[in-house]
Amino acid sequence: MRKGICAIGAAALLALLATAGCQRPVQEIGPIPKDYDRPLPPGQLALRKITDPAQVPDFTSALADRAGLREAAAFSLNYLAKPSSRERFPYGTITHEQAVASLQAFLALLDSGLTSAQLNQALRRQFDVYMSVGCDNRGTVLVTAYYTPIFRASLERTDRFRHPLYKPPAGLEKLPDGTPATLLPDRRAIETGGLYAGNELVWLADAFEAYVAQVQGSVRLILADGREMTVGYTANNGHEYKSVRAELVKDGRIGRHDGLPAMLAYFRAHPEDVTTYTWRNPRYIFFSVIEDGRPRGCLNEPVTPRRTVATDKKVFPPACLAMLSAPLPQRRGGQVVVAPWQGFALDQDSGGAIRAPGRCDLYLGIGPEAGDLAGRAQHEGRLYYLFLKPGGAPAAPLAPAAPAAAPPRPGDA
Repeated sequence: MRKGICAIGAAALLALLATAGCQRPVQEIGPIPKDYDRPLPPGQLALRKITDPAQVPDFTSALADRAGLREAAAFSLNYLAKPSSRERFPYGTITHEQAVASLQAFLALLDSGLTSAQLNQALRRQFDVYMSVGCDNRGTVLVTAYYTPIFRASLERTDRFRHPLYKPPAGLEKLPDGTPATLLPDRRAIETGGLYAGNELVWLADAFEAYVAQVQGSVRLILADGREMTVGYTANNGHEYKSVRAELVKDGRIGRHDGLPAMLAYFRAHPEDVTTYTWRNPRYIFFSVIEDGRPRGCLNEPVTPRRTVATDKKVFPPACLAMLSAPLPQRRGGQVVVAPWQGFALDQDSGGAIRAPGRCDLYLGIGPEAGDLAGRAQHEGRLYYLFLKPGGAPAAPLAPAAPAAAPPRPGDA
């Protein structure tokens, strides 16, 4: 979606480009020692069932903090209540009914009054645990993060606000996977040719901010009169995503291990180079207004900080219960430290740069603080999925809630 949203303060821009959204939002990743985007061999699934109980992780610490978990699970159940969700199953031997029953059983356990240690034991008894095969068939997953930035914007073009975010072209037809039925012009052609003049949704003050909004997949905007609005991904032009960060590294403009702060410093010192690099990424994102202000993922359900992950929906089952284990940037005592983290999350988003079983993107929230942390997240971890064992309690019939306001985002930044 982010996918993601950004009156930009310095800290807000610090973490830009963490990801954009299903295709959620996109993480900028440069040259890396392993091929985290390594595709699956033909016929292989991204998830492998753990058959040795000793290999099943201890979930106790992941259950210590349950904030937002019930809400996120409810959003996944809402998606699974939609008839279209059945088209994504079975996933291997996992049926749609089993996916629903798994979430319902998990919510029942959360409401049971059990301690974290007791819940850990119950999960190990009642659920089968699967692990992503990762980039190396050994479970290694590159864990990154994304967020929703906050930027100042105008509904009208002015001398200050000159860089548009566009609505999708009239009559745009999309394939089932969300890509346009006909390839549209690339980023450079769109930005130099005035191809969608008159179709502007809002105007931003900085060309790189407009690019960041596209990479994150959603953005919260503060208008001149103080009103706020949120816009999010609704379509893309069909071109493949290419990392600007990787291009800067390749050209020696920033170091191999440099992140967003170095990118920002470079473009502030060399504003004439913004389009030189952003035009190397031909993918372009179109936006629509999110009426309730909540950023959404590719399932067209709201994303929840630290409870939504973005994965490649071509290889992972949507809306399902996951547990992420990885070092993550965390704020402690006014400082940011990288420390081990475990948490349950729902697979509710995707991203243009989030491909194959070796990538996972964690949504961190809205604004500068979330952006600062997201910009620092790039560590190897493990990604697990939990499914109720066959023969568990059958799923109760589901009725979808009222349709979400924002359109689905199946193509992403």
